[in-house]
Amino acid sequence: QVQLVESGGGLVQAGGSLRLSCAVSGRTFSRYPMGWFRQAPGKERQFVAAIASSAASTRYTDSVKGRFTISRDNAKHTLYLQMNSLEPEDTAVYYCALGKFGGLGSDVSSEYDYWGQGTQVTVSS
Repeated sequence: QVQLVESGGGLVQAGGSLRLSCAVSGRTFSRYPMGWFRQAPGKERQFVAAIASSAASTRYTDSVKGRFTISRDNAKHTLYLQMNSLEPEDTAVYYCALGKFGGLGSDVSSEYDYWGQGTQVTVSS
């Protein structure tokens, strides 16, 4: 059984930082790309960042470039999202996702077949 468990969300003031983690079990973690998505109230789920299975390649949505960093520790089966210079617009539920296939990591949600339960990130102004 594949499980993804996120942690690290919370309430932070604008300009602050948070680090999200996603622990994966039930699949050979190192073989698959991973992604982070987020969903704000009343909005569709949005791509945030993705990382290749080997961590050799990453990609980000434009609004988080230079502020967020995606990384992974294949030995610990864990995905991370370091979020700096947080803005109120970053407020959302953040989800980690496990890719269906190998590769560099997609910005399309249908390319992922397992999802975590989500962790709330709230940025106050």
